[in-house]
Amino acid sequence: MTPLRPISRTLCAALIGLACAGFAQAQSSMPLTELTAGMYRIEAEVAATPDHRMLGLMKRRSMPANHGMLFIFTEFQRHCMWMKNTLLPLSVAFLDEQGRILNIEDMKPQTEDNHCAAQPAAFALEMNHGWFRQKGIGPGVRIGGVEALGGRAR
Repeated sequence: MTPLRPISRTLCAALIGLACAGFAQAQSSMPLTELTAGMYRIEAEVAATPDHRMLGLMKRRSMPANHGMLFIFTEFQRHCMWMKNTLLPLSVAFLDEQGRILNIEDMKPQTEDNHCAAQPAAFALEMNHGWFRQKGIGPGVRIGGVEALGGRAR
């Protein structure tokens, strides 16, 4: 029997890199869609399955400008979001079935506070903290592109 050799630092770093890449790939496996808010273009990952909605933006350390995540709900009701295991400060806009913003809530990282739709919502759009305010976008503004997603989730 031959003795085991210690794993080289290079091999260990490569294995860690592959594991991290696998985690990032798993998170980015959500489909992408293009949305608009006024004159602004948004590239949004679509969380339409229970697993994708549960994962959301957890564990991510950054998100590009004008990038977000659109949650498609299976039921038209007052949904709530929280930030457990989410490292980024976010703002969430709850949307009705036509994509109109009902209300916007700012959310602090790694908290379990509920942030809820003011009325029944079909969608929620998470963006970097303050994105909506910085663009002058508030309740009543319509997010274009959600109608192409066929209304309620699959």
